[in-house]
Amino acid sequence: MGIAIASAGIGSVPADQTYLDIGQGARVQESLYHRSLPELRLKRHKTVVKPAQWRAVQQRANSAPADVVPGLFGSALVHARLTIGAGGDAQGTMLVGENGEVPPPKCRPCSTITLVDMSVQHVDALATRLRGDDLLIAIRRPPPAANRGLVLGIAGRGFDGTLTSDSTRMRGFVLDTDIAPTILERLGIAVPNEMTGEPIHTDGAVDAPYVQDLADRLAVIGPRRAPVIGVSVLAWVILAALVLAVFRRAGLETALTILATSLALVPALLLVGAATEPSELAERLIVGIGCPALAVALLWLAPGLRGLAIGAAVSVVAYGVDVIAGSHLTELSLIGPNPIAGVRFYGIGNELEATIAALVPLGTGAALAGWAPRGSPRGAAVAFALTGIAAILVFAPGRFGADVGAAIDIAIGAAVAVGVCLGARRWRWIWVIAAPIGAVAALVLIDLASGGNAHLTRSVLDAGGLGDLGQVLQRRLELSAHSFTRYASSAIFWVVIAVIVAGLASWRSVRAWFGGRDVLWAGFAGAVAATIAGTLANDSGALLLMIGAVLCAAFAGVAWATQEERRIPGLWSPAGPVT
Repeated sequence: MGIAIASAGIGSVPADQTYLDIGQGARVQESLYHRSLPELRLKRHKTVVKPAQWRAVQQRANSAPADVVPGLFGSALVHARLTIGAGGDAQGTMLVGENGEVPPPKCRPCSTITLVDMSVQHVDALATRLRGDDLLIAIRRPPPAANRGLVLGIAGRGFDGTLTSDSTRMRGFVLDTDIAPTILERLGIAVPNEMTGEPIHTDGAVDAPYVQDLADRLAVIGPRRAPVIGVSVLAWVILAALVLAVFRRAGLETALTILATSLALVPALLLVGAATEPSELAERLIVGIGCPALAVALLWLAPGLRGLAIGAAVSVVAYGVDVIAGSHLTELSLIGPNPIAGVRFYGIGNELEATIAALVPLGTGAALAGWAPRGSPRGAAVAFALTGIAAILVFAPGRFGADVGAAIDIAIGAAVAVGVCLGARRWRWIWVIAAPIGAVAALVLIDLASGGNAHLTRSVLDAGGLGDLGQVLQRRLELSAHSFTRYASSAIFWVVIAVIVAGLASWRSVRAWFGGRDVLWAGFAGAVAATIAGTLANDSGALLLMIGAVLCAAFAGVAWATQEERRIPGLWSPAGPVT
């Protein structure tokens, strides 16, 4: 049998939702449904869901801003005149039609699809008796354990390897919504447009130890994020406060620079964890001690802003190389897309989008201020534009980073940085609107030419009209609002909000920290703009706001700590040289 683990739903969903998702070949976040899922049972000795229950299921699906059609798989089988046999339990809802019924056989010679409960031993025995185009799909009864996937096996011609699909692009990992398209493809039946799953295929030989290791790594990504990343950052902040108490201003200046550089290096060190798959303690040490130690080494070799710029570049370039190479270390990183959560399975994900969108202008500004403090405004503007374009080309296309939001965030961040460098006034800021539009338009052409078949293609380019496109936008807005509700109970969220409010209240003082170093201010302004854009345009707005705000605040701290650098003769501003 070909083997893999299968995502059973978006987040932790009940078994009935998994069965329903398989039957409709599509799934959305539970928060987008405006009512709860009723308990589903087929009538005993009858292949039909109770009418009241099925009406509730359909009304619930209609409440979601998506083309979700319960019973779509069963209806496709009925239209193809297949003989269908469903069990009398909840799993039978995988094969019912859009009316909630499994019709009686229409013709005896027709192909047959049957759903039964089996033990592992029975599955093994049946797999040996397959003939021709026979297909046996065995899936462990849902729901899976927390942060786990379902064990899935497929036996039949062409399925003698480790399973994967274009939904995940990850060897050994598929979705429950991929099952229906796989069966329809084997039967030669057209897959309905409303089905978002992709047919399952094989990638290499069967490798059970690899699949087990993959399942184990995916299971720890979510639970480890807070203790590895959050606790480390909190410890660094506490240490900086202790340094202030003991060494006063001089010590704080050094501590803030080390803190900001450590934050910039976090993504790179998390990539090391993805490659080595260490224990939780080891990964804590890699990040908690490794980042400050590497930051100190960088700052010793390249003091001040130069070391910060190198740290930012190391993280951004490391992930850029990984997504272009397609090694999947990004997906296994603690700051990656967290595939087991069931929303995103390849590319950079929301956490990395927020981090990279901020680090690109911040790192560019630090590099210009550190190595070219006397450079021209035009040259600095070109530098911000080039780093922004390069980041978009790597992290936005479906073939690589697969993040449409990155095209918007990074483009706006670069446009604002360029505007600050050139001293744009009033109507000239129109390029802040034009930049993301141009970036998305270019991304459309790139995805069409390269066959990216990622989020942009499936959700936007394949949208069936303005109504479907409107559903995409509505989903993103509702999920963004829900993200603020979800994080409202977090103390960290309110601490970040307090920092933002304090920064807005004293923005003139913050601006003074940058002095005449306008390239530094341009990088900061670009990162702030990118964070705001990501918060407004992303379905995890609260998360992007927190990540971007922390990085911007740390960068502002470095500007305060390095104020002496602004006294270098010949520094320029849009109004002229500053001495």
